[in-house]
Amino acid sequence: MKLAVVGGGSTYTPELVDGFARLRDELPLTELVLVDPAAERLELVAGMARRMLRAAGHPATVTATGDVREGVAGAAVVLLQLRVGGQAARASDETLPLQCGCVGQETTGTGGLAKALRTVPVVLDLARQIRAHAPEAWIVDFTNPVGIVTRALLDAGHRAIGLCNVAIGFQRRFAAMLGVEPSRVALGHAGLNHLTWVRAVWLDGEDVLPDLLRERGQEIAADVGLPRALLSRLGAVPSYYLRYYYAHDLVVAEQRAEPPRAAQVAAMEQELLQLYADPSVDAKPELLARRGGAFYSEAAVALIASLLGDRGDTQVVNVRNGGTLPFLPDDAVIEVPARITASGAEPLPVAPLEPLYAGLVAHVSAYETLALGAALCGGRDRVTDALLAHPLVGQEHLARELAGLLEAAG
Repeated sequence: MKLAVVGGGSTYTPELVDGFARLRDELPLTELVLVDPAAERLELVAGMARRMLRAAGHPATVTATGDVREGVAGAAVVLLQLRVGGQAARASDETLPLQCGCVGQETTGTGGLAKALRTVPVVLDLARQIRAHAPEAWIVDFTNPVGIVTRALLDAGHRAIGLCNVAIGFQRRFAAMLGVEPSRVALGHAGLNHLTWVRAVWLDGEDVLPDLLRERGQEIAADVGLPRALLSRLGAVPSYYLRYYYAHDLVVAEQRAEPPRAAQVAAMEQELLQLYADPSVDAKPELLARRGGAFYSEAAVALIASLLGDRGDTQVVNVRNGGTLPFLPDDAVIEVPARITASGAEPLPVAPLEPLYAGLVAHVSAYETLALGAALCGGRDRVTDALLAHPLVGQEHLARELAGLLEAAG
């Protein structure tokens, strides 16, 4: 089975390779192709991938190429993990909104819109090449903002599913707290990408979330950066991305006082690339855990194995709404548990979202529709409208000013 990773020169890639090596029984990988235009960086990552697989006794070959058509031809699955503009663009996404007193984050708010504007056209061009040279391939999108990018792919008729590591991270964290195997834990996880709540944690079919909040509430609250009292009142665990909404002004103050995350990640990436260049390193470095993307490989392997093996199991993915959340349009993209088969992902029924959550979900989903329109058609007015619709911006003077700043930043 051939799998291609577009954006394969990412320092994330050895996380993926580690999963391929450990979970070989789930995914019979024979060829891994890493596609990236950054040739020097790509060779470092590809060399690391080869050593990791060889050390694990895995028979798959690893090929590196800058040619998308060559890389994806004949692939069963193409995984997209792009960062258009690199860490320099991320630094702009994180700092520019702070000039207007708005949260600076690469996937949420103004920064997320900036990323969508430059990413959607690139992804759609790649998808057209994938369809031409691997027409039966599934596209697994890990490229942020996942909800908007996945909707762009689906609207254009591609075989695509969006993937995020937030849900699997919660599942593994709760399983560790409970002292059980992750396979025994399922989540009542619902919302949009980077805007979700866990409203139930089922251990062997029994909801133990009230017990977890009572016994480990302080620890869980610290993980998501929100007060324990809030979690207790909600009776749910918000994604840590909800901190940008629930503690907006506090986050802005923190961001203005600290170096941007992009600078920290850029430094980590240089250190990781130095490790990848060392021919004696053949295992995933511990530093990679600080880079982000925990359990990304396991989520990807599980999704790919289910798509190719027609397993019919349940995984949390980004998929068309199709009436699952009745207050959203059917063509919206939501993040919920879904049944995964060779035909794709079918969202499972979700308990009705309470107004406290549904209102914010509807608000952000409407913004995502406008953001996609701006990414596809351009124009300052479309960008301004998207910002005006976003709950982290909302005010007309801020929307106008931020749209101008985004235009000036290119």
